[in-house]
Amino acid sequence: MFETLLPVLSFTMAAALSPGGATTLATASGAQFGFRRSVPFILGISIGMLTLAAAGALGLANLIQTFPAIELVTKLIGTTYLLWLAVKIAMAPPPPTAQTSPLEQDTNSDSKPIPFLGAFGLLWLNPKGWAVTIGAAASFSAITQDPTELAMILGGAFAFSGMLSMALWCSLGFSLSLLLTSDWQWRTVNVTLGVLLIASVIPMWL
Repeated sequence: MFETLLPVLSFTMAAALSPGGATTLATASGAQFGFRRSVPFILGISIGMLTLAAAGALGLANLIQTFPAIELVTKLIGTTYLLWLAVKIAMAPPPPTAQTSPLEQDTNSDSKPIPFLGAFGLLWLNPKGWAVTIGAAASFSAITQDPTELAMILGGAFAFSGMLSMALWCSLGFSLSLLLTSDWQWRTVNVTLGVLLIASVIPMWL
């Protein structure tokens, strides 16, 4: 069984850890809000990956082939959402308590981390996520003849890999925030993360 699951975990870990829109947002959230306040985002991405992978195993590719307009609409909505988030991150001011730990920031700040549903929707609005999960379903279809069992295997693997990846990137952002001691440093990091998020949109249209 381990020999069967190891390739699946290797694939999902590589897909989840590779830099992209979700990892950039996780880093930004960790830097701006700390790890604890970013937990709903981490869970939203993880559950989003689980359900998207399960859908891929249960025939999402057939749905796209039957209704190709779904992919275009998803790209448009996903691109708009990511660009809005990129601008929001780039223009975000330093945290109210930039001189202290982000875990101690005022929770009443106007700036809020991306909630669970926002992160969950982000996965379903990302064609890259569709392509990865559909590709995984096609690549590992020989593991079992039961689509439901395949959905459970891929869903669990993507959920585990997604949670680990988001936690690591969020922790990286939090660690980075401890090194930022001035407003210009915060603004430089925020603009850089915003630009990286915009750059992650480009492959969606290639």
